Amino acid sequence: MSVIANLLDSLFDYAGLFPPASLDLPAVVRNYLCYRQGRYADALGRLIVDFNRAQELRTVAGERLREIGLSLIASCERDLDGLLYLLDTGLPIDAIEIKANAPSGIEGIARRLPVGLTTYFEVPVEAGDARALDAICAAGARVKLRMGGMTAKAFPSPRATAGMLQALADRHLMFKATAGLHHPLRSIRPFEDSLDSAVGTMHGFVNLCCAAAIIHLGGDAIDAALILEETDQHAWQISPEAIAWREFRWSALQMEDVRREFFCSIGSCSFTQPFKEMETMRWL
Repeated sequence: MSVIANLLDSLFDYAGLFPPASLDLPAVVRNYLCYRQGRYADALGRLIVDFNRAQELRTVAGERLREIGLSLIASCERDLDGLLYLLDTGLPIDAIEIKANAPSGIEGIARRLPVGLTTYFEVPVEAGDARALDAICAAGARVKLRMGGMTAKAFPSPRATAGMLQALADRHLMFKATAGLHHPLRSIRPFEDSLDSAVGTMHGFVNLCCAAAIIHLGGDAIDAALILEETDQHAWQISPEAIAWREFRWSALQMEDVRREFFCSIGSCSFTQPFKEMETMRWL
């Protein structure tokens, strides 16, 4: 496979239920099943659904439920109590995502989760707690990083992001990212799909992937921060064999390793927008 194919492989978990898309569940299920058959099906990961809509998903998807790889967003103790029931009744849950920053909370939740279920704990990028990362590592879980939102303050700085990537790599922790990663490269964009939306600088998912590659392959957090700041498309060179940024170069095999061992996926409310922009850039 080419370096771009390895970069994009199962990269996008579809989160169409969440802002700014905020679609209804029937539309999200239709989209997900359509994307599974589309041109970029290899880039499609899981469907992300709130825990309290799991039973509704079963009704909406019907017989096609088995075609959906599912990640549930859990937010309270009651969600964990119902998890085993959902698994026992055949809901195809691949992963669960939980916001829990305190080490004691992470440890307590981890003890209640089924063995073998892929688990992500969301932690803040800015001023992250090293003890929380240690607790996630001890639990054999993964990290979820929120990279944006509906306001400029929701986007962590390149420096903080690079520092977090280094902290994850030091602990051999795998991670996924979510929010504000609809665009290949760092750029100034509207936060919402409306004429009166505020605008601001949003991270690029190619920047993040290559920053993760720098860190995972033994590079420096300073260089990772610089690549996260890059906005110039011409600073990149793309071929089937490799992707390069300035003096750095990653082969298809190296990118495959980064994606398999470190950077798991991105939660995105749009699945099509990233590919439209990469096509315009002639990267696809």
